[in-house]
Parts: sequence; C-alpha cells; structure tokens
Amino acid sequence: MIKLVVLVLFYILFPVILIRITAKYSLLKKIGAIVIAYMIGILIGNIGILPKGSDGFHQALNGRSYIPKSEVVEMMANGTLTDMDLDANRVAAIQDAVLTIIIPLSIPLLLFSLNIKRWLKFAGKGFLSMVLALVSVMIIVASGYYFFRNSIPECNKIAGMLIGVYTGGTPNMAALSVALHVNPAAFIMTNTYDMIVGALTLIFFITIGPKLFRFILPSRYRNNGTITDDFAEEGLEAVEEFDDYSGMVKKETVMPLLSALGLSVLIFAIGAGVSFMLPNVPKMVSVILTITTLGIAASFIPQVNRVKKTFQLGMYLIIAFSLVVSSMADLSVIFQVKYLNLFLYVTYAYFGSLLLHLLLAWIFRVDADDYLITTTGFVYSPPFVPIVAAALKNKDVILTGLATGIIGYVIGNYLGVAFGLWLGYL
Repeated sequence: MIKLVVLVLFYILFPVILIRITAKYSLLKKIGAIVIAYMIGILIGNIGILPKGSDGFHQALNGRSYIPKSEVVEMMANGTLTDMDLDANRVAAIQDAVLTIIIPLSIPLLLFSLNIKRWLKFAGKGFLSMVLALVSVMIIVASGYYFFRNSIPECNKIAGMLIGVYTGGTPNMAALSVALHVNPAAFIMTNTYDMIVGALTLIFFITIGPKLFRFILPSRYRNNGTITDDFAEEGLEAVEEFDDYSGMVKKETVMPLLSALGLSVLIFAIGAGVSFMLPNVPKMVSVILTITTLGIAASFIPQVNRVKKTFQLGMYLIIAFSLVVSSMADLSVIFQVKYLNLFLYVTYAYFGSLLLHLLLAWIFRVDADDYLITTTGFVYSPPFVPIVAAALKNKDVILTGLATGIIGYVIGNYLGVAFGLWLGYL
C-alpha cells in the first residue's frame, strides 16, 4: 500500500520539478516539460521499478488496463496469477484511476480562461485559411484510415487522436486517448512519431518555408519584423502567459485557483452523471464531451474567466498525464515492426494535410503568411506561433495564429470523438 501511495504522489508532484527545471534551463525549455515527462515515464516503466507481470497476466488482460478484483480473486485461487502479477495489476489499476481523473479535471481548467469571442475576432483574415486547414485535416485523416485500417489495430481511434492533435495539440490528443480508450503503447508511439515529423516540419517552416510559400501563394508582407502597434504587442504578451507558472502558490492566486479546481471537479461529476443517463454511448466519450461543453460554457462567466493561472494548472495535469501514460508503455512492444504502419499513417496525415491545405489556399487566394501561421496554430498549438511569426518577419499575424490554436483547443475533442466513432462504425 505504501508503495502505491508513493507512486501516486510521484505522478502528481514530480511535474513541479519538471516545470522548475524547464523554466531554469533554456535547453530543457526548448525540449519542453511534456517531452521530458514522456522520457522519464518510459524509463521508469521499463527498468524494473514497476512490476511487469507474467505472460499469462498480459494475456488475461485481453486489452484491458487491469483485471477487476473479482476476476483476480478467482485467478489467484486457481493459481493462474502469481504474487508479482497481483502487484502489477494493482499498479495498473492505480495508473488507470489516475488517468481517468486527471484528464477530465484538466479540460475545464484549460478552457476557463479562454475568451472565445475575443479569439474569434482576432482570427480576422486568417479565418478562411483556418477553415481550409480544418477541412484538409479531416479529409486526409479520413482517407488515411482507409489506407491503413487493415494494418493498424483500432485505426479509427488513432484517426480520432490525429484529428485532435492537428487541431488542438497535445491536450486534445490526451483527452481523446482517454475518451476512445487508446492503448498506452499506441498513444505513446503516435505522439512520438508526431513529435519527430513535427520537429522536422517546424525546422522547414522557420528556414526556407516563408520564401517557398510566398513564391506559391500571394504575399502579405507587412513589416520588417518590428512590433508596429499594440495589437502585435498583445499577441506577444498572450504567448508568454502560456508557459508562465510563476505566482501560482501566492495567496491571492491560490484560493481562486482552488475554487476553479473545485468547479472542475463539479463539472467532472456532472459529466459522470450524464454518462449514466446515456447507456448506449461509451462512458468516457460522454464524459469528455460533457465536460468540454461545460468548460466552454463556464468560460463565459466573468468570475470564472478572470481566475488567474487556470490554463497553467490544466497544463500541469497534462504533464502529469504524460508521466503516467508513458510509464505504462512497454518498450518491447513499442519497437515491434507493426508500428511502422503507424509511422506511415502519421507521416501521411502530417504532410497530406499540409499539401492539401496549400492547394486549397492557392485556389482561394489565401496569402502565404495566413497559410503558414494558421497551420502553425492548428498543428503546433499557440506557443509555437511567435517562432514562425519571427521567421515570417511579420509579428502582426501572431494573434491570428493564437486565435487558430485556441479555437482548435475548443473544437478538437468534438471532432476527434466524432471521427473516432464514425470511422469505427464504417
């Protein structure tokens, strides 16, 4: 029991250390707390610290996260499970419980501070490009499902996650992995491949990308890289807030933040209640969509919207999620050849959506700057927007990119669940 308590405390508290070291060291900040959490989690889960269980135990799981207590008692009685298997099952049950709690709590917190009306206004001329990007992602992910559905287990769930990550980013991908009950190894590999392909694409975006896209698409070159007005300045300030965890434990901040956390718990409880009223809908699907909807609704309440650091608290929980889910991944399974098709699907989804978006942008005469910044906002999420804006030497587009990314946060869960379920029924 003590070991299990220590494990839970590690999952919940270790992100504090990750946030501190990434804030202190520039190299680690570039890597990011989430990526480091994945690395540490995989290490912990594969060096013998956590019990693994026998082959018979993994066969008995049969795709489940853990074996229910009633089955465990019976299997222990007939000698099917060993004491080590029992320990492994207890750890798996704890991990599943933590994941089940963390994501539903994080989603409302991520949404509370968002001003939807404001970001829709800031989308401006980039709104058309944003719509074209969304259409491109949906078409490519859906077509990729038909190419890979026979070679990737539960390919519809992978497709749902890809829709989420290419509209809202890692938080949506994490939420969808819980809603669609994605195997931890498949989640880790999908996210790993996304980070690899995404890193290479981002390098292209900030080097030769601006010149190439301005050659193909109309150019909207607006300034020489200096901030010309308060509009651009506001964009830079908004970006800085995303990674600013300072002051969260101050008295004037922590009490309202705890109230927001309490509201998130209430929303979670309502989501769970709704799931019991919809017995024909997968439980976590109804929970995730309900709390997303209520989180958006709560953001329109001024008293909730003005609470500081709710987004950062939500991201803190996402870091904790990354640590838990990566510790569940088995490297011996991850590096199997069967995941090659998953890599191909992620690559196809990435570059296919970018190219289709480029084609549609050319047809509808979207300018190069809007194309690149809205693509960045969707695919990479808001914190990466200033990097690409600097490469464009046009900081006026920062708020357009931020608006795209934040709208992606809002719609990503709905689209991901819809696609995951729809493709599963085809």
